[in-house]
Amino acid sequence: MNTELQINATLSLKEKAVSFLQLVATGKVREAYRSHVGPDFCHHNPFFRGDADSLMIAMEENAAKNPHKILEVKRAIEEEEIVAVHSHVKQNPEELGAAVVHIFRFQDNRIVELWDLGQHLPENSPNENGMF
Repeated sequence: MNTELQINATLSLKEKAVSFLQLVATGKVREAYRSHVGPDFCHHNPFFRGDADSLMIAMEENAAKNPHKILEVKRAIEEEEIVAVHSHVKQNPEELGAAVVHIFRFQDNRIVELWDLGQHLPENSPNENGMF
């Protein structure tokens, strides 16, 4: 067993979901897919076809366009085969960014389904608690 597979086998589903997002955010999209995505992967992003390749290509295009993307995980929750990750995502360091929630469904320790929801951070918000 190669080192990548050994490490991947010891991670919790929550750690695998976070690893997937961190790899994607740093432009290592194919590595993220190779390490964490299952063969029957589908997603629910309304802007792309629902198959793995369509989303992977879109993620690669976004990484090329935004090489300084920042993903800061605020919390991750695991319940059985479902993992939710709440993050602060900035396409570049100068922007306010967005609060993003990714919901993963795992099967056989691999990501087989993904949902993502996001809300841009407003410049001026009356809420003293912030979005995180």
